[in-house]
Parts: sequence; structure tokens; C-alpha cells
Amino acid sequence: MTTEPESRKNRRAEERGSQTQDEQENTMTAEQPVGDAAELQTRANTIIKVADHETPLRLENITIRYGGERNGAERVSVVEDFGLELGAGEMHCVAGRSGSGKTSILTVSAGLTLPTAGRVFWEDAPLDTMDDDEVADRRRALIGYVDQGGALIEGMSALENVLLPAVPDGEVEQRTEMAKNLLELVGLGKRIKHRPEQLSGGERQRVAIARALILGTRVLVVDEPTASLDRTSANKIIGILKDTTKDGISVLVASHDHELIRVSDSMTELS
Repeated sequence: MTTEPESRKNRRAEERGSQTQDEQENTMTAEQPVGDAAELQTRANTIIKVADHETPLRLENITIRYGGERNGAERVSVVEDFGLELGAGEMHCVAGRSGSGKTSILTVSAGLTLPTAGRVFWEDAPLDTMDDDEVADRRRALIGYVDQGGALIEGMSALENVLLPAVPDGEVEQRTEMAKNLLELVGLGKRIKHRPEQLSGGERQRVAIARALILGTRVLVVDEPTASLDRTSANKIIGILKDTTKDGISVLVASHDHELIRVSDSMTELS
């Protein structure tokens, strides 16, 4: 299904920075850090210097089409000429019905798939000029991706799941305290030994968010984080996402949750 450029409605959220009651009770406020967790969250002096983080993500004229490679089938256009500039510490919501291209935009933004046309920039560096290894290195340093449902590893504890991204670099021991702090920050400090099957859907999602932050994320890309959650659990997730922006982390989220849309700094609606 084709999404025409004029069908998108961009608007600045009227209540920028507003929070739900659950956010106020559960967010990781700068005034109430847990230990040195506030410092641990702002950990992105890896490949790009912090001073360069004014626009961590930029999309230019992104077009995404599928099919058409076999049997002469017509290619289906999912996204046409999509553009976005995401500033440091901003939360942008891509809204729209199922099949409108929300997830496609997220995977392209995270460098997991390539657009049919257009360009993706991380910290003003175009991905199309990088080889696969450089894209992978920069993604690990800058992008945290949380797919719908959290996708935790069964049989591993919450702490072990959070530490998974640190395994390839042999940094598990060095980042264990940070992982514990992140779980504390998302309200799971007493469940670090629990396995996914012992956690609720909302708790699993919070573990996945903590895991996405463990390597120093500058952009948190999250797909439908409140889908299938009750309102109380959903509001806790929304509060956590909103609060990460206080540390300068940008959040790109796909959702049709009206409360999440309301608290976002800006939104794009796909139809």
C-alpha cells in the first residue's frame, strides 16, 4: 500500500514534556538518580564525540518498496519520500495503522535494512558511504533497537539478557554494575535473577529497554513498546522512554498509543 507524502501529518506535541501520573511515579528523574546510574546512562563517547550529538539521526527522502522481483509482480510502495531530523534528547513518534510502514522506517533508521531510495545519516555521517563493518560498529556505539515484544532469551536471567550486547567485546564484567543500575532505573532491581518466563509482558519490555541502553545508546529505536500491555504497564514504559531523553538520548518510537503520541515532542502520522 502506497503512503503518499501529503498523507503524513506532522505536528509538534501541544503538551511537550508533560507526563502521566505513572510517569511521575516511575520515571528515572535526574533529581533522584540511583547511585551513579545517571552518569552511566550518558555513556556515548565511543566513535562520535558528545559535542557532535546535536542531530544523531536524519532521514532524507526515504522511499521503501517491496516485491516486484519475480514473476513480473508490481512493486508495492510502503513509504514514499519520508524525511526526519531527530535532535538530541527528543522523542519522535511514528504513528499510523498496521501496514503503513512504521516498522520499515524504524529498521531503516537503525541500519538493519536499506531503503529503496534516500539516505540515512547518523551524526551527519551517511550510511551509504560505509561498508557493512563500519555500519555495524557505529550501530553498536550509537543505536539501541527494541523490537515489538522485547525478544529476550529464554532461560537467561534479566541481568544476563541486559549484558548480552557486551559479550562480543568481552565487556560483561566491566558493565555488570551498569546493567544492575539500568535494571534498577527501570524498576526491576529486585528481579535481576528472574528469567523471561517469570516476568510480565511489561517487565520483559523494560528489560529489553535496559539492554538497548547498555552499550551507550544515543538513539533508542523502539517498535510498538506498549502493544498488548495494560494501561498501567504501558504508562510505565512511556515514562521510562520519556525520561531517557533527559540524558540527551533521542527516542524514535513507532506506536498508535494515544498517550505515547501525546507525550512525544513530535510525531508523523502515516496512512
